[in-house]
Amino acid sequence: MGKTLSPEGKTAIRSAIDEACKDQIQGLPNVSFVVVNKDGQEIFTHSAGTRGAGQNEPVTPDSVYWIASFTKMITGVACMQLVEQGKLALDDAELVEKVCPELKDVQVLQKDGTLVPKTKGITLRMLLSHTAGFGYTFFQERLRDYKGQGFDEFSGRIDDFKQPLVHQPGETWEYGINIDWAGIMVERVSNVSLSEYFEKNIFEPLGLKNIGFFPCEDMKKRLVSMTQRAPDGTLSHRKHPNIRPLTSTSEEDKKSIFNSGGGGCFATPRDYAQILAMLLNNGVSPTTGKQLLSQSTVDTMFQDQIPHMPDFGRAGIATANPELSNPCPDLYPIPDGAPQGWGLTWMITPSPTGRDSNQRILGGNRELFLVV
Repeated sequence: MGKTLSPEGKTAIRSAIDEACKDQIQGLPNVSFVVVNKDGQEIFTHSAGTRGAGQNEPVTPDSVYWIASFTKMITGVACMQLVEQGKLALDDAELVEKVCPELKDVQVLQKDGTLVPKTKGITLRMLLSHTAGFGYTFFQERLRDYKGQGFDEFSGRIDDFKQPLVHQPGETWEYGINIDWAGIMVERVSNVSLSEYFEKNIFEPLGLKNIGFFPCEDMKKRLVSMTQRAPDGTLSHRKHPNIRPLTSTSEEDKKSIFNSGGGGCFATPRDYAQILAMLLNNGVSPTTGKQLLSQSTVDTMFQDQIPHMPDFGRAGIATANPELSNPCPDLYPIPDGAPQGWGLTWMITPSPTGRDSNQRILGGNRELFLVV
């Protein structure tokens, strides 16, 4: 029998969520909270708020969110399936360059704007642990201003991911388009789009219907809109950055849109939670019985890949585009200087912090948070 929550714990969580969403001007526009155990049982769900600023429709666990960086974990599952099959390898830089020749000659953008050659090859392990050297334009001014043109990771064009590195491979941790390139590798070795790969090898085996790169009409009706907080704290509706998948109607148009393995999916909290249940259950779906990953592979995903960088998140993350991000002085603060870690696609807290040790944490640009 999987773990559960006490009645007192449920009451405390419910009250905290309701209080956070009580003020629709200065508070949160909405929260949808789902807890599952390794048996796939929803041991607690609660939602509060509406589907956007100025809207009346309440959110539920079946509301559809753009899950942004939560897509990274799904891409990680896809990569590790292919590692198990021998089609990809975590530490083979030559294979990375064979599958993605663009990464063979990619250069490193210096602070002064000059480019220098990279000193070593990029591996899949680096891509999945954000140590390959790529950044994001909305965090890195160097990328934002590159050649006066910059890049737009939400354009739906693969060319916007053909960016220079901002660090030498393996040198340091930098949150960026690393996992988008891992997704490109999945596409090229499987000979299908990332959308098709996810559907056939992850979503269908888990019995999921409300998740993917291209929301169906029913999902669009339940879509949670984007909300922007002004400097004075007030909330207002804003244009959706990842708009092309929502407005494309023909299959031809959809095929022209880059499937971003780092941030392209939409999902309900209820569906996404079942992917987490599969990982908690050692790679086997507790609801369908299908095995997506071996236990040893799941264990590898949960292991700290950068133990030599115990303070990587304490350097913080700057912002180069306040429309898309706020500065973050400390990534998921861990008290008392305890070491920080990063697994394959998510942060790890190796020591107890109020939560148990070895908790996995991932966040998204949409104010999304998961803990495993």
